[in-house]
Amino acid sequence: MRSKYSVKLKSVVEEHGLKPLTLSKNYESALVTTADVNRPAMQLTGFYNYFDPRRIQIMGRVESTYLDTLSTEERLRTFERFMQYDICALVICHGVPAFPECIEMARKYDRSVFITEMDTSEFQADVIHSLKKSLAPRVTLHGVLVEIYGEGLFLMGDSGIGKSETALELIKRGHRLIADDAVEIRRINRDTLMGSAPEMIRYYMEVRGIGVINVRHLYGMGAVKPETKIDLVVQMESWEEGKAYDRLGLTSETATILGMTLPQVTIPVRPGRNLAVIMELAAMNNRQKKMGYNAAEALASEHDAAIDAGLF
Repeated sequence: MRSKYSVKLKSVVEEHGLKPLTLSKNYESALVTTADVNRPAMQLTGFYNYFDPRRIQIMGRVESTYLDTLSTEERLRTFERFMQYDICALVICHGVPAFPECIEMARKYDRSVFITEMDTSEFQADVIHSLKKSLAPRVTLHGVLVEIYGEGLFLMGDSGIGKSETALELIKRGHRLIADDAVEIRRINRDTLMGSAPEMIRYYMEVRGIGVINVRHLYGMGAVKPETKIDLVVQMESWEEGKAYDRLGLTSETATILGMTLPQVTIPVRPGRNLAVIMELAAMNNRQKKMGYNAAEALASEHDAAIDAGLF
């Protein structure tokens, strides 16, 4: 499936350490627009009824062994028909030497061909994972993203509610900042949202009354992280007298981001509340729930059992 996002072919080549055999004239600007890849075994036998040249084409030992059974003239015709399509790139795995006919046709039709020592299945899995991250659907939302005990907490709320100050206190307590003010969120698969900061403001934080600070320079590399999985949304709001807040935790809140449903908690903010401690508690409680234990449900179950036993 074609993505509305793209990644430079050159970036993919550098990331995976591919060795170029031929480079097209537009190699520097060539883009990859789909995370799907293709093993062109059927195409090399002449079947092109379903073929997407936008995909990175990967040749392994199967394709090479088949091509080795052909005569020089047959291989030349096979590669000429294949290279006539505007293929994104061809990658030959296992370090198998490229056929001269392949290189000849790649140069004739201005195609990029690369070689890697990696196993075909290993390279295919790696490049799909990489492309899914680069081409993932994304959205930028206002908030603060921190990692607490391995849990990614996305703090949301009105400006001035105390998100950055809470994050600063968490950093002092040994936790890590991923993004402040703007959080870039990507859905890399059906159940994973990854959050990071836009490149320009990465590791910077705005603290009212102080100004902009660089967290990495002030607190060291251990206080920051480039990205993290988002596990819990924390909605911070001003405390309203008389409003009924959930005191047991039996009501499950959720938030939807990029079509994915995440657990959410609403934290009322007022002077005197230690928000950093509450965020740590929220992270640990969320992890405990994922491991199958819900304290509120356990208490309710014990209470019901006591009633049934006539203890009340």
